[in-house]
Amino acid sequence: MTESTMINVEVCYALPDRQQIIALQVSQDTTVFDAAVQSGVVKQFPEIELETAKMGVFGKVVTKPKEQVLSDGDRVEVYRPLIADPKVVRKERAAKIKAEKAK
Repeated sequence: MTESTMINVEVCYALPDRQQIIALQVSQDTTVFDAAVQSGVVKQFPEIELETAKMGVFGKVVTKPKEQVLSDGDRVEVYRPLIADPKVVRKERAAKIKAEKAK
């Protein structure tokens, strides 16, 4: 591979107490999934199951990470599963605030 066929990307993963951004050079035909695999992020976070993990590029969810090809400078984000539904959390928070105001 020649240098001109390589692009620079980053792969990110974050836990509440620990984050990692891995910079790497990949071929210009690399997919979102392939970059995540090549980054070795699973070695640092063994709980990640790349086959089923949701992924995105710059905050936008990628529906087919094994098909979407990256561009130079892209940041791949591997998302961890939600532990609570954001809609439910907002609803509970609003109810709590309403109850406190009623006191």
